[in-house]
Amino acid sequence: MRNVLDIQKQLLPDLMDVLKKRYTILHQIMLSDVIGRRTLATSLDMTERVLRAETDLLKAQGLIEIENIGMRISDAGRKLLEGLEPIVNELFGLSNLEEKIRQHYGLRKVVIVPGDCETSPMVKRELGRAGAKALLGAMCGNDVVAVTGGTTLAEVADQLNPSQGVTMKQSWFVPARGGLGESLEIQANTIASGMAKRVGAGYRLLHVPDLLGKEAYESLVHDPNIQDIVNMIRQARIVVHGIGDAMEMARRRKLEQTVVEDIRNEGALAESFGYYFNEDGIVVHKMLTLGLRLEDIRKTETVIGIAGGKTKARAIHSVLRFGHEDILVTDEAAAEEIVSRLE
Repeated sequence: MRNVLDIQKQLLPDLMDVLKKRYTILHQIMLSDVIGRRTLATSLDMTERVLRAETDLLKAQGLIEIENIGMRISDAGRKLLEGLEPIVNELFGLSNLEEKIRQHYGLRKVVIVPGDCETSPMVKRELGRAGAKALLGAMCGNDVVAVTGGTTLAEVADQLNPSQGVTMKQSWFVPARGGLGESLEIQANTIASGMAKRVGAGYRLLHVPDLLGKEAYESLVHDPNIQDIVNMIRQARIVVHGIGDAMEMARRRKLEQTVVEDIRNEGALAESFGYYFNEDGIVVHKMLTLGLRLEDIRKTETVIGIAGGKTKARAIHSVLRFGHEDILVTDEAAAEEIVSRLE
């Protein structure tokens, strides 16, 4: 396939540009469910006149439907996009980035979506869709899946759509840790229950704060009900987690300033599942909390990290250096920044 694309790029460079443009339009319409022409033109930085010509062609080909409320993708358009994915990965140069990252960090699989999720909500949604696809591909129908919180994992939950008729009644979704006290929609409990409902699985919840004092920890750790759910979390076959900037996560956890300074002085770049990692992937700070521990991560069969955005590149690199990720789902901006640091 790569040889054919290379030949086409040399002989028909204009054709490649047209393919990329029409793919991007169709893809954005799919991610939006329903979108108006003006909104789409703005998001693609394209004039309405040019976009109208392209969408008229896509409609004539039966790939989109145009209604009073806006444009939506047709079943034929959705199938075309699915078939184009491997070609587009080559066309955008994503396959090469995926392989470089996979080999350098020894990962099982790397999935990169076009764009930068920090500048485009559409890319964030596509990151969620790719994460959901990776999760479904890893599940075997009789799993315990532990998930963390955050906006990216919430997007994964929203995009989790199993094949028609497929249910996972024997699987369970659980939160990897307690709650941060933020918006309910991005709490691990909410995400775990939302994922479970979408695939027809069961779920258990952990109703404790993520950050505990020593006395509270000692009290809760011996509670039989808490012990039961924590034991289930620590037996998860699959862990799905986001990756955060260390200082940002310290702020969100409302840590004392002295602790924040300690984390900064220790060189922490990333936070994930309650642990802070430096550039070499070494844990430099950990929280006193219930839920997943490092020893649980080390023996988990499949660990899926999902994060994107150029500014997250150093944090993603830090967690990958920890060495226990199996699948990474990220975006083009983060991937390019990571690879630039490797060269």
